[in-house]
Amino acid sequence: MNLCIPYLSVYMLAIGLNDTRVGFIVMINTLSQMLFSFFSGPITDKMGRRKATAVFDCFAWSIPALIWWRAEGFWFFLAAALLNGTNGVTTNSWNCLLVEDAEKKQITKIYTIISAFGQLAAIFAPITAILISRLTLVPAIRILFINAFVLMSAKIIILYIASKETQTGKKRLEETKGKSIFRLTGGYGEVIKIILKSRGMVFSIVIAAILWIVVMINNTFWQIIVNKKLLVPESALPLFIVFRSGLAIFFLFFVVPRLTKGLLKVPLLLTFASYIIGQSLLIIVPAEGMLKYPLLCLSLVFDGFAAGTLFVLCESLIALHVNPDERARIMAIRYMFMMLVTAPFGWIGGFLSDISRNLPFVLNLFLLVVCIVITLMYYRKENDHSAEE
Repeated sequence: MNLCIPYLSVYMLAIGLNDTRVGFIVMINTLSQMLFSFFSGPITDKMGRRKATAVFDCFAWSIPALIWWRAEGFWFFLAAALLNGTNGVTTNSWNCLLVEDAEKKQITKIYTIISAFGQLAAIFAPITAILISRLTLVPAIRILFINAFVLMSAKIIILYIASKETQTGKKRLEETKGKSIFRLTGGYGEVIKIILKSRGMVFSIVIAAILWIVVMINNTFWQIIVNKKLLVPESALPLFIVFRSGLAIFFLFFVVPRLTKGLLKVPLLLTFASYIIGQSLLIIVPAEGMLKYPLLCLSLVFDGFAAGTLFVLCESLIALHVNPDERARIMAIRYMFMMLVTAPFGWIGGFLSDISRNLPFVLNLFLLVVCIVITLMYYRKENDHSAEE
């Protein structure tokens, strides 16, 4: 999927959608994720982590891949966005399946490895470049979506066969037996009280929500600004993705382990600062002249560092504070809040991009400054936490 999703925004533009409609599709996808995130805790507990991941991965990825393959206009992308929103369940169930049986001190290392493998998909990006240069954008992306359907379906089958239910999952299956999903959602009030009693949990959820907006805007509109404003050819876009992912992998293996051995305050602030520099450089890159490509690559160096650390830090923060017995429902509340906060920004980003390709990234700069302020305020009154505690 990582070969296709980075080009989905320019694919939609090539099919005939404008920036505002692209942003609207992103907003609908986020709202769908929010709805399914709300029910993801009870669904994960009722079905089990393993089964829920398999079933909803099919709805979230395999079926949408086929719709994206045959997409001819706005309504195709809308349908795929709604279905892809069921990823709100698998994000929760898969994370529970991944870490519930792991020792707490191993969680950061697990997320580092997972993030690295996600970035490794970029080594196949030259295939995308070759396909686009020979077939043009739309036919090339259609081929990649068929490939995504086959690979994602194989992944679902392999993961289901190779994995086993976690101990917490088995316990929750017994505890929720005979209870409806709607009855289980009624217990969210108590879960919210648990969250609000923990300053660390509230902090980790707020930071993750704001950063989710930043990542969503960056992932959606980066290709658009680079292709439409900076006039980088479509066939060259995959090469920049390879460069960024290669940097992210380097930082994941050689920088993140050093940063997470100590206090999390410093790596959080470094991540925000790196993102600010990268987004600022992207805004000032000239459309013409010899400086365009060097400055674009330099912006990706800072983006690569942020991408390499962001996922690991956010997941480590929540893992350090979450109540293990209520992990599924707490994570459901977390994802639902993140989706609720993020939802309007897809449309807002599209609206701003229609005015100026720079404006979505100006919005990101403001949000990153907000993250820095919140982090400094939190750590004035709270002891820092090590990812290895």
